[in-house]
Amino acid sequence: METIKAFILAAGLGERLRPITNHLPKPLLPVLGEPIIERLARKVFSVPVVRAGVNTHYKAEMLYHWAETSSCAGRIELFNESIILGTGGALKNAEHFLRGSTFLVHNADIVSDINLRALIERHLSEGNVATLAVHSHPEFSNVWVHEEGTLLSVGGNQPKQMGVRRVAFTGIAVYSERFLDLLPAGNSSVIDAWHRALKSGLRVGTVSFNGCRWTDIGTAEAYSSLVFSSLKADGEVLYIHPSVECKGLGLGADTVIEKGCIIGRRASVRGSILLGARVVEGSYIENSIVGPDYVVSLKEPQDPSSLPSSLISGLPSDFSDKISMTLIGLGGSDRKYYRIRGGSKTAVLMECPKDDPDYQRQVAYTQFFRKLSVPVPALLGFYTDGSVQPLLARGGHVYLLFEDLGDISLYSWLKCQKDAGTIEDLYRRVIDIMIALHTRITDNVSDCVLLQSRVFDADYLRWETDYFMNRYIAGPKGIPVPNASLLSREFDRLAALVDSFEKTVLHRDFQSQNVMVTKGDVPRIIDYQGARIGPPAYDLASLLWDPYAPIDPICRERLLEYYIKGVSDYQGSAFGEEVFRQTLIPCRLQRHMQALGAYGFLSAVKGRSYFLKYVPKALQYLKEEVEAAKNEYPLLFELVSGLHEKIDC
Repeated sequence: METIKAFILAAGLGERLRPITNHLPKPLLPVLGEPIIERLARKVFSVPVVRAGVNTHYKAEMLYHWAETSSCAGRIELFNESIILGTGGALKNAEHFLRGSTFLVHNADIVSDINLRALIERHLSEGNVATLAVHSHPEFSNVWVHEEGTLLSVGGNQPKQMGVRRVAFTGIAVYSERFLDLLPAGNSSVIDAWHRALKSGLRVGTVSFNGCRWTDIGTAEAYSSLVFSSLKADGEVLYIHPSVECKGLGLGADTVIEKGCIIGRRASVRGSILLGARVVEGSYIENSIVGPDYVVSLKEPQDPSSLPSSLISGLPSDFSDKISMTLIGLGGSDRKYYRIRGGSKTAVLMECPKDDPDYQRQVAYTQFFRKLSVPVPALLGFYTDGSVQPLLARGGHVYLLFEDLGDISLYSWLKCQKDAGTIEDLYRRVIDIMIALHTRITDNVSDCVLLQSRVFDADYLRWETDYFMNRYIAGPKGIPVPNASLLSREFDRLAALVDSFEKTVLHRDFQSQNVMVTKGDVPRIIDYQGARIGPPAYDLASLLWDPYAPIDPICRERLLEYYIKGVSDYQGSAFGEEVFRQTLIPCRLQRHMQALGAYGFLSAVKGRSYFLKYVPKALQYLKEEVEAAKNEYPLLFELVSGLHEKIDC
């Protein structure tokens, strides 16, 4: 590909975003800690582009500071405009910079997943003077093109010829150097230059990018939609800038707190974006964008799915008549979770495929655990008549209604700065639940036949290591294994060893995203339908060596001692500490191979690429474990030692 430059149009006033843009120019609005223009610059330079120009006008000094501190600093040249020159005038003003190359032009307030490389390659192959990225967007459709892609006109009535369609310009285009000759000095629009090109017999082409994600950050609603969708795309329910102190802050889903915020104690935030805000002690902020001197209200998001009337009639009587439903989570399974809201009351609706094998287990385990005071959510609206019956069955899915434990998992709770003592105290309370499962609940497991009969045995342990090989090694990694049969024997030995360990009730996925932190920092567990009878060290490996939420090693050792003391106090001389400690490395090996297999599957097959961010820590743990067990499993050590963190999906 020939030398390409880029030009980012960033001089606008952002008037539709007042009062937010009274403090920041639109290109510097942050999305999860990063300015919009920074994200765009990284995307542009990945094409690759050799240098990028940026025009400035409104709050130009702030954009100059960004350019100096950007990860792309040194490759960006700024062009200030004392008066705004328009889309064409901006390019003419930077003519000396753009001459000598084809150049990509991108509006700073457009966020999309349009393939810039494909657009540039089409432009170069067709020899156009300009090539516009277009799409179907009725609200902005004013561009007339021929069905084979040639631009006919912009605005006005439909041209009188066959094969004409109307599309919208995305704000992204590629130009040949000669396009600069069509621009007059001073203020002008590229649209006028497009028309001049057509009158001169030059070809202006278009490329359709229908189906691509595209957002014009022109309003508060559009900006908030981008922020919240970015949060979900990253697999998160909240973002808090690392510099913000938020001790004692009550948090709900879709909370974004950017740099420079000061939060008063006992404040609560939900469904909001805080931009340099000063939050008063004890205040409650919901569905708003809040800045230093403004509050912009946002509409509460609603899920487009309708709430079945049969479910509404089965809701508890204290729900109001006005019922809403919002999707709140997917997790790593095919299940969906919705928050049902009626007045001040809420509940969580679980939807799963009718053939979900864990459905009846979830009902039975919930009843069993709650009977023995294990802190799991209450099951609402459920009925049984000799066998487990779904609350509702519809369209190949079944539903259950649960008590709402809020939005904040231990994983999310840890994102708010806290002192080490507070963190360790909460982990001890979580471990108290684990100890109960491994002791008192195990002693009563005969009361739950479904759980008692579900053993975490050698066959299942081998399924986990096969999962690791198929979904992480052979799948995304594509690594050949020359000694596969011998390695398989090592996995057989590992499975037999772990299967030989003493077994208790096991959550089996006892990690930070499956621990909810409720009011008063009270931990409660979820996603327990996969519980089995297995080695207790597997649960401990899941929590204390959790890739989602790494723990300081010194704190981890204290928590391990706390667990051992708790079990020892219950079991007395029947508990052997040394024997238990010897089970840790084998169980950690199993757990982290399973985790890496899951991350490979969820990212490559399910399209949830955000799971890839947990691969480095999981792989680090696994490398530590194979090092400790290299004499027992030399081929596994050789395989894992050569692995790198990156997965390409």
